[in-house]
Amino acid sequence: MNRKAIIIGIKGEALSREESSILKSEKPWGIILFSRNINNYYQLKSLIYNIKNIFGNQNYPILIDQEGGKVSRLNKIINLGMFSQKYFGTLYKKDKKSFLEQYRNYIDKVSIILNDLGVNINTVPVLDVARKKTNDIIGSRSFSSDYKIVSKLGSHCIDFFKKNKIATVIKHIPGHGLARSDSHFYTPIVNSPKKELIKIDFKPFRACKSLFAMTAHIKYSSYDSHNVATQSKIVISDVIRKHIGFKGILISDDLSMKALKFSLKQNAIKSIEAGCNIVLHCNGNYKEIKKLLEVVPKIDSFIVKKTSQFNKLIG
Repeated sequence: MNRKAIIIGIKGEALSREESSILKSEKPWGIILFSRNINNYYQLKSLIYNIKNIFGNQNYPILIDQEGGKVSRLNKIINLGMFSQKYFGTLYKKDKKSFLEQYRNYIDKVSIILNDLGVNINTVPVLDVARKKTNDIIGSRSFSSDYKIVSKLGSHCIDFFKKNKIATVIKHIPGHGLARSDSHFYTPIVNSPKKELIKIDFKPFRACKSLFAMTAHIKYSSYDSHNVATQSKIVISDVIRKHIGFKGILISDDLSMKALKFSLKQNAIKSIEAGCNIVLHCNGNYKEIKKLLEVVPKIDSFIVKKTSQFNKLIG
């Protein structure tokens, strides 16, 4: 398996000549899709077919953020805007039986569409615990302000998608709920003591077992006041790997987000050196992708092993 340790976005609704060429020559580990890549069902299915055809591999990783609610990339195909994680968290508190039925049906419907399209990784669940007086970038994307509910519903999400042969990505590890600013534009700093983080925010990530996780571009000053989690050896080693016990493929959040303060190449290098297995670049900018591919390493034996587990999961 001769791929590079990067997931990239593409610019439009079809592969450009340059994009096709770079997929053939550089072989990124996977592709992530966004609303800009979707016009209609058959166009999207054709796009995914063409990507997989380049690699001659029907199991080639195709990711999407189909959380429901305000992060619903499939809106041009099916309207799932009302079904946020908060919606299901509220339903769970009111009527657990009704929740279980509705949530399973929701995930089954999403899975039928994703399976038919050829998408095999959905970047859910959001395991961030909703907190008071924080930025609303998470908001309704969180199941609850109760970490026990987040843990329970997150586990259901992973299990239901797994039964439908779709892999999941827990995010934003080790927890985005306390951020007071949006990491797309600023670097959030969380000054809460370790005891509080361990007691609340880290709990859902310890409880939910997934093959993939996505990092938070947040500084946790009680652990590392100099680096965001994505680029912190301390947070990745001591919190994510040891305390939380995450054993899967660790993916950085998007390298083009403003929370990261170095050059694009340096952001990739620092993320890999800190312990991220794969870096993520979302905006589809061809020049930026080319720069990143100059410094991103080929996948190692750990990623190869976990990719084999992924292939078995999607079967």
